[in-house]
Amino acid sequence: MAAAFGALALIVAVPTSAGAASGDFSYTYSGLNGSPRIGILFDPPSRVCLTLPEVADPHSSSPAHTPWNHTDATATVFTGVDCEGDHFSLRPYGGHASSRLKLRSVVFS
Repeated sequence: MAAAFGALALIVAVPTSAGAASGDFSYTYSGLNGSPRIGILFDPPSRVCLTLPEVADPHSSSPAHTPWNHTDATATVFTGVDCEGDHFSLRPYGGHASSRLKLRSVVFS
């Protein structure tokens, strides 16, 4: 009985992927020499604002663009850091936008 209770307590205490979107989210940004680079978030956490590290400083970087959402959650992208500014939602399993959509942060449902 004690072993069963201990196992149940361990299952409840160990975090699971329920708090993360499964899959990857990609975007394009400009590298230091101006060449296009691809950024990828693998299994990003849900309900947490993620500022994209490569474009976090609006004074020294252009925003990212061309997002692809290959997660199982809706991705809401924002024009500003810290999920501020205009926003647009990308559906799960392949939602994407063109290079006209600029972004600096994202949150997954």
